[in-house]
Amino acid sequence: MSEQLPPRRPPVVGFAAGLLVTMATAGVAYAVAALVTLDGTVARLRSATTDVPDQGAVDGVVTLVRTTAVLTAVLAVAVGALLVALAVGLLAGRAGVRMATWVVCGLGLLAGGGALALLAGQRLAPFRLDADEGTTAQLLTALTDAYPDGWIPLNAGLSIGQVLGYLVVAVLLALPSVNAHHRRRPASRPAPREFPGRPVPSR
Repeated sequence: MSEQLPPRRPPVVGFAAGLLVTMATAGVAYAVAALVTLDGTVARLRSATTDVPDQGAVDGVVTLVRTTAVLTAVLAVAVGALLVALAVGLLAGRAGVRMATWVVCGLGLLAGGGALALLAGQRLAPFRLDADEGTTAQLLTALTDAYPDGWIPLNAGLSIGQVLGYLVVAVLLALPSVNAHHRRRPASRPAPREFPGRPVPSR
């Protein structure tokens, strides 16, 4: 009797896995770029706020910028490793990986949607500051101008790409052709060995 071959991996599974790896690479690259440009951003921020009376507030913003960049890098590496692990599991057809990928996609959609909502809110409904909050207004303006050219649109583009990427992966893994690839396969037991010419003793 010929041994039954495992079902062939659907092309959409490979595409979904490749998309996850691409998203992981983009996230890590963005975090590395943020760290590389961090010193220049801080220098431009301090140069633009030399006339701010409260230099303690400037130091606080600088600390926030540095902390955010480091935490973003750590989170990007962790999420990137998770996405790569999910991609490997999808290619191998491991049971439960598709469900775990759906959970991660849901969390990624929430995170990306929240980032987009924050960026849109800042553009459509800018902060309304009182007259005595001139220092805060100056710091916010200086911080926006301190980032490299195109940095804010890049953030928006990455957030949109993240939302679309997670959505595409979730839809691809929901296709019927993926069911057989990720169906749990029972472990096959090895057939008992037979030794001809050796009678089995009766009990």
